[in-house]
Amino acid sequence: MVSNETSPLTPLAQEALDALARALPDERELTYEQAYVVLAEEEDLERPAAEDIIERLYNKGHVYEVEGKLRLTDYGSE
Repeated sequence: MVSNETSPLTPLAQEALDALARALPDERELTYEQAYVVLAEEEDLERPAAEDIIERLYNKGHVYEVEGKLRLTDYGSE
């Protein structure tokens, strides 16, 4: 059976998304380098793993890119 909803994030991906959300500056966007640093410091992820997690978040629509910077999609806007 195929669902119209996206599959849930893995626990690691959800933790990474939460860490990125907590680290967002007032501008509400992060450079890729800032995101990699956050994931290294908060989630102990090496660069290749951080790149993979960010790509997964992007592919699932949780983050998007504007002019080379990452923004979170409606994170915690409820």
